[in-house]
Amino acid sequence: MGLDDKLRNAAEEATGKAKEAVGKGTDNERLEAEGRADQTEANLKQAGENVKDAFK
Repeated sequence: MGLDDKLRNAAEEATGKAKEAVGKGTDNERLEAEGRADQTEANLKQAGENVKDAFK
């Protein structure tokens, strides 16, 4: 769970931010919520990576 996982999580977070922004711009609440959920998931994964790194 190295650099590739961290990059994947960052990309997922960026995708979530983009979805949220498009959702706000188009007044699409479902897309906005989906973007926030993607960001939350990416942040949780990143937190797990940080915990793993702390115990190395």
